[in-house]
Amino acid sequence: MKRSAFVPGVLSWALFSCSGGGSDPATEMAHQHQGDAPVATEAALAEPAAEVETQTVAYATVNGQQVQGYLARPTGVEGPLPGVIVIHEWWGLNDNIRSMAEQLAGQGYRALAVDLYRGASASTPDEAQNLMRASMEKSGELTENLKQAYAYLSDGGQKVGTIGWCFGGGWSLQTALALPADIDATVIYYGRLVADKAELEKLPMPILGIFGAEDEGIPVESVRAFESALKELGKNASIHVYEGADHAFANPSGQNYQAEPAADAWQKTLAFFEEHLKLS
Repeated sequence: MKRSAFVPGVLSWALFSCSGGGSDPATEMAHQHQGDAPVATEAALAEPAAEVETQTVAYATVNGQQVQGYLARPTGVEGPLPGVIVIHEWWGLNDNIRSMAEQLAGQGYRALAVDLYRGASASTPDEAQNLMRASMEKSGELTENLKQAYAYLSDGGQKVGTIGWCFGGGWSLQTALALPADIDATVIYYGRLVADKAELEKLPMPILGIFGAEDEGIPVESVRAFESALKELGKNASIHVYEGADHAFANPSGQNYQAEPAADAWQKTLAFFEEHLKLS
């Protein structure tokens, strides 16, 4: 990776997760990841477009406990930069998510990869299932975690967007719902959705949604219901469903990666952030 060291300057879980429904989203997600492993995909192996500098930072204190994340920014760029909250998959904050933060930094952002598992990450689906289930019991703490991530990145008045994959995709949407007046752009990679118009009505920011037509965890029917609700409310939303793409097809970690739709989705993501965090 191109990097150099630098010195730093409550919502219901029933709405969250990558699974499509049922009483235990962690179990349903485990079904989607059966036999999977958090190996680096092509997405995570890509180099940043420019040299970046990285650091582990304390960005939040939740229930008296400090929370650390991974901050990346372009090397040698002075002045304020737009920020992106990068939200990990069910595997946790691992090197593959750190790589995605670095890639966003290479595009000119301060990218903060948050930690919703408080320092833990998984190497097997069973471990990931247990971590996710434990997080489900503390959804209020996770919301506070993400609110403080926003405060960390927005210090100085910069625009801030959110992005997450799967488990993190659901939390990307929930961060927007928790901070509707603050988040400037939201990217959802096949996260759990909300079709309740009363909830969606309060979202003023543009939304980019990335989904797979073969994803049983987030069925196309739920995606279309989400899209229809946003359209009826007059929201600025761009929803893309990739034919032939399965669950987690663009994840930084895992064995479900599909290169062609993942690459197209990433280009759409970069163009979306460029338009709404830099140019508008």
